[in-house]
Amino acid sequence: MRLTIEQKGLLGASLMALAGLYAAFAGGAENQSFLTAPISQAIAAEEPVDVKVQASPAAEEAEEYDEVGYASWYGDELAGRKTASGEPFLPTGISAAHRTLPFQSYVEVTSLDTGRTILVRINDRGPYARSRLIDLSRGAAEQLGVSGHGHAAVRVRRVDPLEQEKVALKQGLRASERLEAPELLLAALRKKLDYTPRTDASSAKSPPPALEYAALETASSQAEQPGSYVVQVAAFSSKERASGAAKRCGGFVDEAPNGLWRVRMGPYESRHKAQDGAAQAAKSGFQGARIMVND
Repeated sequence: MRLTIEQKGLLGASLMALAGLYAAFAGGAENQSFLTAPISQAIAAEEPVDVKVQASPAAEEAEEYDEVGYASWYGDELAGRKTASGEPFLPTGISAAHRTLPFQSYVEVTSLDTGRTILVRINDRGPYARSRLIDLSRGAAEQLGVSGHGHAAVRVRRVDPLEQEKVALKQGLRASERLEAPELLLAALRKKLDYTPRTDASSAKSPPPALEYAALETASSQAEQPGSYVVQVAAFSSKERASGAAKRCGGFVDEAPNGLWRVRMGPYESRHKAQDGAAQAAKSGFQGARIMVND
């Protein structure tokens, strides 16, 4: 049977389409590295989305990851649903979704408005909005001080934290607080992103409660006793971080028997005066400070 010119054209187009489908399915790892939609996809519905999210970059690229961009966050509406890594989403945990970084990798996220820096664990894929770099859990957004905004300018840098900090994040707890980024560094990062800080950034400067992976020592529940009292502000695995916190609250650094570096204020001659010290610590952002008998 002789084909017309129109029929030949349709046949050729069909063969080209079939060849394209074959190449897509036979493309190997490149086409198999895309994941199904993570739970964070629902948050970005108002923006254009990228359907393809790569599973992981080259190893050397992932190890040196350091980027600036915008963070969004998601919370209680997705509580309990499985993340792309398979674990249930915990809104209060300190976790995040990223397009390429490996699951169970860790990043320091820095607010370009305030310089506050926190440690976050990657356990999901996203964000699907092309204008976003990372999707934070509600807990991470609150610790970073950006939960009052739909998005925030951030720096995301991959790090290898201490094992105790990894354990804490896996348990849904916060790791020890990082030192705030210096203003000179923030200026360079803002310039890289072409970003102007929010005018209300100063109101967010005060850090959130310091919840450490090592539980603070329990305050005495006994009736007030005569003697010396101290205010236990926080405990850190790093002496440098402890020194930074002590400088901010006006306290001192003391090494605990378990190897942690404690930040304390005092000593005070009475519990009443120690309460004034605890109030001062709270004003500095350490609402978890405890009054203890001085040891």
